[in-house]
Amino acid sequence: MIGGIAETQEMLDFCAAHGIGAEIEVIAASEINEAYDRVRRSDVRYRFVIDTATI
Repeated sequence: MIGGIAETQEMLDFCAAHGIGAEIEVIAASEINEAYDRVRRSDVRYRFVIDTATI
């Protein structure tokens, strides 16, 4: 039970209204293996986002 489209939109609207956003770490495509190793070591503070311009 994670909610449907309406609930997801409500949550996104709430976040936008209150300035809440995700904290991310942008990585190059060449850093994927290192990022995976960090996940396995529990050495990750933010979500990884792969910069697709580096592919």
